[in-house]
Amino acid sequence: MVTVEMNQIVYQRPESLADMPTHYCPGCTHGVAHRLVAEVMDEMQIREKTIGVAPVGCSVFAYNYFDCDFVEAAHGRAPAMATGVKRVLPDRVVFTYQGDGDLASIGMGEIVHAAARGENITVIFINNAIYGMTGGQMAPTTLPGMKTTSSPSGRDVEQMGFPIRMPEMLATLDGAGYVVRRSLHDPKNIRMAKKAIRLAFETQLRGLGFSLVELLSSCPTNWGLTPVESLRWIEEHMLPVYPVGDYKVAQALAGLRV
Repeated sequence: MVTVEMNQIVYQRPESLADMPTHYCPGCTHGVAHRLVAEVMDEMQIREKTIGVAPVGCSVFAYNYFDCDFVEAAHGRAPAMATGVKRVLPDRVVFTYQGDGDLASIGMGEIVHAAARGENITVIFINNAIYGMTGGQMAPTTLPGMKTTSSPSGRDVEQMGFPIRMPEMLATLDGAGYVVRRSLHDPKNIRMAKKAIRLAFETQLRGLGFSLVELLSSCPTNWGLTPVESLRWIEEHMLPVYPVGDYKVAQALAGLRV
C-alpha cells in the first residue's frame, strides 16, 4: 500500500506585507495589526491603489513593512497629509496608521477636523495607553493610576485629567461614517478587528466619509510585563476603560456589519 501525504497551505504571508523583520519589541501587537491590514488589502485586491501614511512614533518605519505606496508625515500630521493625498488622488485608497500619542495628543486637532470635514480616508489607530517610542511617558490614553516614566506615582486624574476615548468623541461628528474600537488581545478579538478594518476600507470605497478603527494593543517593554501578561493586562485593565464596540456605523453599511 502506498501512502500519499497531502500538504495543504493554511496560512502564508500576505502579499501586501513585506518579507522583512520589523523593529517592534517582542510581544508588541503592532505586528498583528500590520498583518490584518495587509490581509484585508489582499482580500479586497486594493494593494495597487492603496497609499499609506506613517507619522512619527513606533509606526515611523511602517513604509518598510507594507508592500504598497507609502508617505511619511510629521508627528501628528498624518490626517492632514492623507487629506491632501486623497483630494489629489480621489481614486486611491488612503489610510493612516497612528499611535495614541501621535493621534490623540500632538495630532488631536488634525484628527478631529479630518473627521468633522468628512474626509474620505481610513485611520488605523493603535492604542497602547503609553508613548512607546520616546520612553514610556504618559499619553492621553494612559489609564487612571497607571504608572509611566512621566507619572511615576500613577496618573492622577485631578492633576492630569482623564483618559480620552477617541471613538466615542469622533462618533459625534457628522462627517464620520464608521468609527469602532476593537482589541488584539486574543484570537476572537483579532478576527473581529480584521472584519472592522475591512469595513473601514469599505466605508472609504463607498464614499461614506471618515472611518477609524481603534485597536487596543500591547506594549510589554514600557508596561514592564511579559508578552503574555500584557495581553492579560489589556483584557483586565484596558477593556473596562475602553470597551470594544461600534460607535458610528453609516446606514449604507448596516447590511455588512459583523
